[in-house]
Amino acid sequence: MQNQVKKIIVRMPNWVGDVIMALPVLEDIKNNYPNAFISVLINEKHFDLLKNNDSFSEALLLKNGSESRKDIIKKIKGIGFDMGVLLTNSFSSAFLFYKANIKSIIGYKKDLRGFFLNHALPFPKEKIHQIIKYKMLLKPLQIKISSTRPKLYLNPEELAKAKQMLDKLGFQDGKRLIGINPLARYGSAKCWEEKNYISVIEKISSDAKNFIFLTGDEYSQDQINKICRGMPKNVINLAGKTNLRELIALINLSDLFITNDSGPMHIASALQIPLIAIFGSTSEILTGPYSNNSIVINKKVKCSPCYKRKCSKDFCCMKSISVNEVMDNINHILK
Repeated sequence: MQNQVKKIIVRMPNWVGDVIMALPVLEDIKNNYPNAFISVLINEKHFDLLKNNDSFSEALLLKNGSESRKDIIKKIKGIGFDMGVLLTNSFSSAFLFYKANIKSIIGYKKDLRGFFLNHALPFPKEKIHQIIKYKMLLKPLQIKISSTRPKLYLNPEELAKAKQMLDKLGFQDGKRLIGINPLARYGSAKCWEEKNYISVIEKISSDAKNFIFLTGDEYSQDQINKICRGMPKNVINLAGKTNLRELIALINLSDLFITNDSGPMHIASALQIPLIAIFGSTSEILTGPYSNNSIVINKKVKCSPCYKRKCSKDFCCMKSISVNEVMDNINHILK
């Protein structure tokens, strides 16, 4: 098989957390096909997650607009790939590989796209982690499920720049850096209640040894501003003020990261940063942090996991998680 497959293209997923969970697939392909030319097809806004990663040869970037898609198909045709691995389950991604004349296409048989797949694998029904589901797609390449984990790579300049940013905001050496991500782009059902985060921040900021930063994208700025209102100087709001690489560097410098099930959670997990992950509408079995350095808090009430973006009931999954329970875990890690 290795002699026959010389050029491989991998369609990466479309969410930050999913891209991170897919990173071991690239490492496994590289380890098993060291002489192959490996390309990744990825949304342009997520390419920063792959910087400094040597598990692939080239990145093809998907931009908005149909013209870009036509250009990508033309470029893929020109390279002449022997194998394509679809880590997405959509009809459109399979159709794109088909139109690009990739000789053999691997993917899960979903969304009525079986016609375009040379290796149409049945979607796993058992409850297994998303990382394992991605790795199972490598079976047609005769790659066994490995123990590789997601990894993100930073250079010294990026870490120095993040440190300088913190220093300008009042951080001092010897203090403990704690990152908090109180929201999730997917929807409010993933989010522990705002008032609880406020209580936690008030408690940990009362210790002068702690320096807290809050993360979030430009869409969450108003909500993060509300949480930070009236907080002491050792609490800073970085929502919408960092790019993806800066966020990765800041999390990498942290002594603790507290978050909902979200992209930043997977960043902290990939960096092996001490992590407290609060789960409600989703399952840590399927998408939890893939790290031995994490604590997951999940009450597993009767209606969860529901995987809804917004709770249609009484939000008991999150309401059952108390401030005291989260603080107990925070204190355990910080001690």
